[in-house]
Amino acid sequence: MKMILLQDVKSIGKKGELINASEGYAKNFLLPKKLAVEATKANLNDYELKQKSEAKRKQEELNQAKEMAAALEKMEVVMKVKTGGNGKLFGSITNKEVANAIVEQTKLPIDKKKVSIGDPIKMVGERTATIKLHPQVSAEITVKVVEL
Repeated sequence: MKMILLQDVKSIGKKGELINASEGYAKNFLLPKKLAVEATKANLNDYELKQKSEAKRKQEELNQAKEMAAALEKMEVVMKVKTGGNGKLFGSITNKEVANAIVEQTKLPIDKKKVSIGDPIKMVGERTATIKLHPQVSAEITVKVVEL
């Protein structure tokens, strides 16, 4: 019996997959627990429409991330901090502080978890930060640390 899964079912399949289940399993387990629906013509049509809209949404997210990456690559974020002797900072600059500075200066919604600078910045100078905008798109931005 052909079924469309509404939720992930262990050892059967993931949400949205079209599976072939035995009639007893489908009628006694999948349907009563609302884990799947029968693959009728109407349900298959809905399934295909959802798949197409999901693919379109993912493509739009990818295009938006590429545009944002192109805009970020051209920018330079300047951070003014207090320093001690010979260019050392009091404390260090972390991913969170870099993300906040990017948001302030570019007005783009960037999450602190998506910014990676490697080790915390402890000296005046330039560093490169990587921003993961999408699983397939990353942008590198220059972070310039200057004395206050």
